[in-house]
Amino acid sequence: MFDQKFITDAMSRSAEDPVDRRILFRAAGIAGIGGAAALIANSPAYASKDSEDSDNSGKGPSDGAILNFALNLEYLEAEFYLRAVTGRGLSDGLTDGKGRKGGVTGGAKVPFKAGSLIEKYAKEIAADEESHVKFLRTALGKAAVSRPQIDLEASFTAAAMAAGLIKAGQKFNPFADETSFLLGAFIFEDVGVTAYKGAAPLIDNKTYLEAAAGILAVEAYHAGIIRTTLYACDLQAPAQAISDARDSLDGSTDLDQGIGTEKTANLVPTDANGIAFSRSPGQVLNIAYLTSKAAKAGGFFPKGVNGDINRSAASS
Repeated sequence: MFDQKFITDAMSRSAEDPVDRRILFRAAGIAGIGGAAALIANSPAYASKDSEDSDNSGKGPSDGAILNFALNLEYLEAEFYLRAVTGRGLSDGLTDGKGRKGGVTGGAKVPFKAGSLIEKYAKEIAADEESHVKFLRTALGKAAVSRPQIDLEASFTAAAMAAGLIKAGQKFNPFADETSFLLGAFIFEDVGVTAYKGAAPLIDNKTYLEAAAGILAVEAYHAGIIRTTLYACDLQAPAQAISDARDSLDGSTDLDQGIGTEKTANLVPTDANGIAFSRSPGQVLNIAYLTSKAAKAGGFFPKGVNGDINRSAASS
């Protein structure tokens, strides 16, 4: 089913250094060569040829660097959702690796209403995000980066203030109630979809492209659940404010979209051709770092992400 030479070449590029390359081959043997090869094709970030942090001069980041970029994002999402539904984050065994390991500030079990559908949705998404962390770490082996420092407290307040949801001196806690949780989740979900979409142009092998479409579908399902639930709760106005805030961070092009108005739903953000849009790794980090400037830390990652892909893009 898989072209073995293509797989071998891809795996050879997937570790961040020659020593870890051997680790990745062994991890692939444990998980199955097909699953590991598909994972390489499914990374949610894609290379920028002018990346300062590439270890392949002029050729963009290695596959391993891209996978580790994805792992940083999965750490963030997993910690957010797990804390929301259980009050606890990832186990210690799922957070170590290369680079500086950081703790998590903030996060608590959301007081969901009895029998809440929102809680049921959140539990399913939390399980998926934890599985993504496990999957990426298994494929990367000892090349996997550790969980960076994550802020789930001041970062949300800063994001809410930038969106105009709160005023100076106020705080926004996404774990305070169901409405706050949905708005907090909305900040992440669309960004993940656009990051996975950005990987598509790099994939030549049709089998890998099919696998990437499967991973993208999971993230899109998550985003669809959050967007639909926000709309059902008549939260169009704050969702639009968050969308506008994201758009102000990731460049001059107006890409981001809210969920619509009271009269017209916009649950699937697309262009004129009905196609979802893409973000580069730099644009994704603009939102994660809560800055429109080139930076290596800030926002949800106070000390930056681990790995070679760690710099946000400067707005044009």
